[in-house]
Amino acid sequence: MNCPRTIVGILVGGGPAPGINSVISAVTIRSMLGGCDVVGILDGFKWLMEGSVSQVRLLSIEEVSRIHFRGGSYLGTSRANPTKKAESLANVLSSLMRLGITRLVTIGGDDTAFSALKLEEQAAGSIQIVHVPKTIDNDLDLPYGIPTFGFQTARHFAVEIVKNLMVDARTTSRWYLAVTMGRKAGHLALGIGKAASATLTVIPEEFGERPVRSDGVVVLAEGLIEILDPQELGGLDHVERDEHGHLRLADVDIGDVLRREVTKGMKALGLATSIVAKNVGYELRCADPIPFDMEYTRDLGYCAAQFLLDGGTAAMVSIQNGRFTPIPFKQMIDPVSGRAKVRMVDITAQSYQIARQYMIRLSDEDLKDPVALARCRFERDGHSIKRRRTMNVLVATDGSEYGR
Repeated sequence: MNCPRTIVGILVGGGPAPGINSVISAVTIRSMLGGCDVVGILDGFKWLMEGSVSQVRLLSIEEVSRIHFRGGSYLGTSRANPTKKAESLANVLSSLMRLGITRLVTIGGDDTAFSALKLEEQAAGSIQIVHVPKTIDNDLDLPYGIPTFGFQTARHFAVEIVKNLMVDARTTSRWYLAVTMGRKAGHLALGIGKAASATLTVIPEEFGERPVRSDGVVVLAEGLIEILDPQELGGLDHVERDEHGHLRLADVDIGDVLRREVTKGMKALGLATSIVAKNVGYELRCADPIPFDMEYTRDLGYCAAQFLLDGGTAAMVSIQNGRFTPIPFKQMIDPVSGRAKVRMVDITAQSYQIARQYMIRLSDEDLKDPVALARCRFERDGHSIKRRRTMNVLVATDGSEYGR
C-alpha cells in the first residue's frame, strides 16, 4: 500500500473490553484531521506474525464516527504473541513496513503492552508506537485510582447480575458462588462485591475466610486458582495455556470445585445448605460501554493519536489529574520478571479496608476462639436472620439487608 500521506495503524490484542471501538474511532478521527491515513489491522498481531498484509482495512471518519456506542472490537482481536519467537516479531515489523505504517497504536492489556514495547525496540525508530491500556481486569500498572478502560462498564453490568443473584439467594435460601474474571488480580471481583454489597468477596491478594449463613452471594476472583493447591483443583495438567503463557482460567471451573468442597465441609458439620456456582465474565467483555468508558476512551484515543502526531513514541497513554501523561515503556517493565508490571489490589488501602467491614466473614482468629464462635449465633426468626457481630462478622438484628 503506497500512499503519499503518513499512515497510522491500529490493532487490538487480548480479550474484548467495552470501549475498544471508541478508541479506534477517536484515533482515526484525530489522525485523519492531522493529515494521516489510518489502517485498521484485523485480529491483532495474528496475521502480521505470518507475514500477511491482506488482513487490513482503510478506515474513514464516516465509517467509525458512531462505532463508539457499541461493544466488541470493530477490528477483531487475538492473543497472538509476537514475542515468543524472533521470527514472529521480525515478520510483524516487516509487514508493517510493507504496509507503509510508520505510526502504530496498540490497544490491549499487559501482554499487548509488552509486545508493543518489544516491537518498538525492534523497530529502532522506524515506527512510532503508543499503547492504550485496555482490560476489564484493571491490572495494568497505572497510578492508583486510575482505571483501565472497560473496567467500569464490566463492573456496572456485573453488579446488576450479582444484585439479582442476591435476591434469588434470599428467596430460595441458598448460596451463590459468583466467580468473576480478572486473572491474578482481584480488582474486578472487589469492585463488584463492594458496589453490590455482596456477603463476602475473596480475592487472591488475601486468601480469605468462610461465612456461616443460610443464604448469600460470595464473589470470587478467578485468580484464586493460581494460589490454591493444584491437587485440590483436580490437577492443572489438563489446562491449556494461552500464547502468553497464562493458564486458560475459563477451563477450570473453580466455582464448582469450591461448591463441592464447601458442601462437603458443611455436611461434615451436620449443616445442610444449597450452593450454586455462577461464572460472571464473558457476558461483560463485549457489553456496550457506559458513558464513563465512552468519554474516557475517546480521551485516550485522542491523546494516543496526538502523541504520535507530536512525534512521541514508546509510551503508554494515561490521563492523570485531567491531563495526558505518557508512561514510558521502560517504566512498565518488572525488573524481576522482565514482563509488564501487573497492578494488584492494595489490601492496605482504606478503600479495601472499608470493603472488608461490609463483608460478613470470620477471620482465622475467630475460628480459633471458642468464646468468639459461641457469640456467633445465627437463628431464624420469621423471614429474617438475626446476626450478632464478633470480630469481622457484621451485626443486623433487625432483619435488614445491611452488610449483605
